[in-house]
Amino acid sequence: MPDATVPPEVASRSTDVFTTRDVAVYYGQFRAVRDVNITVHKNEITAFIGPSGCGKSTMLRCFNRMNDLIPTARVEGTVSYHGVNLYDPAVNAVEVRRRIGMVFQKANPFPKSIYDNVAYGPRLSGIKKKSELDAVVEKSLRGAALWDEVKGRLKSGGLGLSGGQQQRLCIARAIAVDPEVLLMDEPCSALDPIATARIEDLMQEIKHEYTIIIVTHNMQQAGRVSDRTAFFTTEVNTESDRRTGVLVEYDQTSKIFSNPADERTEAYISGRFG
Repeated sequence: MPDATVPPEVASRSTDVFTTRDVAVYYGQFRAVRDVNITVHKNEITAFIGPSGCGKSTMLRCFNRMNDLIPTARVEGTVSYHGVNLYDPAVNAVEVRRRIGMVFQKANPFPKSIYDNVAYGPRLSGIKKKSELDAVVEKSLRGAALWDEVKGRLKSGGLGLSGGQQQRLCIARAIAVDPEVLLMDEPCSALDPIATARIEDLMQEIKHEYTIIIVTHNMQQAGRVSDRTAFFTTEVNTESDRRTGVLVEYDQTSKIFSNPADERTEAYISGRFG
């Protein structure tokens, strides 16, 4: 991130990876989410939960500037990464997305071999030697708990894998460029319970190396995997009759699920709405 690069020694000391202050996201004149104030901590799993349309995924995309790709979108407030404003004009969005990887709701392997899926990012970063690429591919596939299942067919197409394997391939592809953060937008919503459990186990295995933020509709999943949980809900704008997402509560997951501070959180957790 030119002119705003965080020195490695500073990043390694800081336990606050992201800090947001009064963040609101607009699509044109429509305010999709407002008043988001949270701090995301290093080597923790943070879950975003709440009903459909409450701004969870919109907020997630703020952390690696994916909203920049939507012509009508704009972000107000401050999103800081190790104290650097991610939306400072000096910050390179491509570098942001290298440091802050993303795994999407639907597994999206490239129509390439398993090997080339994982090697794609490192090649773009300038790694050309086959021995170096081989090492990165193996390390990344091991990191995604997929190496033992695919090591004998690395030249086979990634689209030929099962759904759960494809999602782990996408995780391997994301970590191959050595990010600090992984954003996961409902990564298990299209998977069966066995594959979901494998992804959840994987998140626990790798959180000592990465900071993870996950959007999930599955409250049980949030309770199982996350250290902290942010609950979002929607409120109706009486003037436009459109719904805006709002952050209700953010705390340790154990507290959110056992003793929430806001009655709206309690109503959602107990299944009385949402």
